[in-house]
Amino acid sequence: MSIPDTPSINDLLAIIAELQPEVAALRVRVSELEAENERLRKMVSGQGPPKPPALSDLPHFVKPNRPKQPKDKTHRRQRDCGYSRPLSEPTRTEEHALERCPDCGHKLSGGWLHDEREVIDIPPIAVEVVRHCFIARRCGVCGKRHLPKRAEALSGLTVGRHRFGVRLISLIAELVNVCRMPVRTVKRLLASLFGIHISAGGIVSLLAAVAKSGKRMYSELQEAVRGSPFVHADETGWQEDGMNGYLWSFSTPDMRLFVRSPSRAHTVPEGVLGSEYRGIVVSDFYSAYGYHLGLHQRCWVHLLRDLKRVQETFPNDPSVQEWAKEVHALYTDATSVCHLRRKDRMRAREGFQERALDLALPYRKTDHPQAALAERLYRFASELFTFVEHPQVPPDNNAAERAIRPAVVARKVSGGTRSTNGSQVRATLMSLFSTWDARGLDTWRACQQMLAQNA
Repeated sequence: MSIPDTPSINDLLAIIAELQPEVAALRVRVSELEAENERLRKMVSGQGPPKPPALSDLPHFVKPNRPKQPKDKTHRRQRDCGYSRPLSEPTRTEEHALERCPDCGHKLSGGWLHDEREVIDIPPIAVEVVRHCFIARRCGVCGKRHLPKRAEALSGLTVGRHRFGVRLISLIAELVNVCRMPVRTVKRLLASLFGIHISAGGIVSLLAAVAKSGKRMYSELQEAVRGSPFVHADETGWQEDGMNGYLWSFSTPDMRLFVRSPSRAHTVPEGVLGSEYRGIVVSDFYSAYGYHLGLHQRCWVHLLRDLKRVQETFPNDPSVQEWAKEVHALYTDATSVCHLRRKDRMRAREGFQERALDLALPYRKTDHPQAALAERLYRFASELFTFVEHPQVPPDNNAAERAIRPAVVARKVSGGTRSTNGSQVRATLMSLFSTWDARGLDTWRACQQMLAQNA
C-alpha cells in the first residue's frame, strides 16, 4: 500500500477502510495464540492433561489413538487352568519370626502369616549297614542243633552272596543303563553321596549278577518278540575288546530286545526271530533282512531321505525334481487310504505297487542321477506298501531308530565292552531296562522287584 506524502482526508479514509479486515483477522489470531499460551502454561504447571494434536496436524501415516475403554473386571474371562507352579505337600514346616524389635529391643510375640516360601531339598543320606547274625540253638529234648537257613533269612534282601542289598544293586544298574554313566563315574558318585567304596570290578560283578537274575526274563522277551505280529529291526556298530561287531535291535511297541554279535549276516535276525516267524519285519533296505519269506515293510523315511539328497545334489535337473515330486505324491497317496475297508486296501496296495513300477522302469539301469533309487523302488515295490493293507504297521522304521539310540549314546560314552560275557551282560541289561521304560514302569523299582523275586 502506497501512501502519498500529503494525504488528504479521503486518502486516509480509504486507507482505514482497507486496513480494517486485516486488523480483525489479527485480533482473531491474537486470541487464538493467547488460548494456546494459556493451555501450554497449564500443561507445564501440571494443572491439566496434554491436549492431543488435531487430526489435521498429524501425518497421513500416523493412526490416531483409540480412546481407552474402562475395564469391566466383573466379567473377566476365566482360564481353563492355572499356570502357577503348584506347591508340594510339606513334610516339615519352619516358622521364622523376630524375637525382639530391632529398633527399641522390646520383646515381640504373636504375629500373623505374612509370606511363605517353599524349599525342596534332599536330607543327608546315611547308609544302613545291617549285620545278620545267625544264632544256633540246641533242642533240649532231642539234643539236636538247629540253625536258620541263610537263603530263607536273606530272601529278597540281596543277590547271591553279595554283601550289597537289592536297592543299591538296582541303583547301580539304573545309573549304568538308564543314566548311561561309566563305571568309574558310578564309583565316584557312590563314594560322594553314600560313603560306599566299591571297586570298578565290584560294580561290574554286580551288573553281571543283575543280568544273571534277568536271564529268564530275557528269554521270555525273545519268545514274546517271536510271537508279535510285527517287529522293528535295526543294527549298529558295537566294539568288543577293540574288535568291530554289531548290536542288533528287535523291538515292538512294548518290548526291546538287544543282541550283540560279531556278524552282520542274515543268520543273526534269523536266529533271533526264528525261521518259522510269520509276522511282518519292518526294517531299512539292508539285505540281511531278506531271508524272511513273510511280509516286509521297508522304511519310507530312508527312501525319502536319499531322494532329498539327490534333489539337493542336482537342483537344476528338471527330470530329477519332477521324478522326486511324483515319488512324494505316491507316498502321500498311500498314507491317506488306511481308513478304507480291507478289500479296498488290498486293491489300493496293488495300485500303488503298479505306480511304483511305472516310476522306476524308465530310469533303472540308466545313467540318470535317480537310477539307483529307481532300482531300489523297482526291487522293493512289493515291500513298500504293506502298511496300506495292514494299518497297524507303520510305513517307517523310526521305532527301531528310537529304540537303538540310547545304545548308540552308551557306545559313544563307554566305547563298547571288553569281553563276550560283558557284551551279553550289557545286551541283557539294555533289553530289560528299555522294556520296562517302554511299558511305562519305574525302572529302578522294577529292577528291585525282579531281584527280590529271583534272590
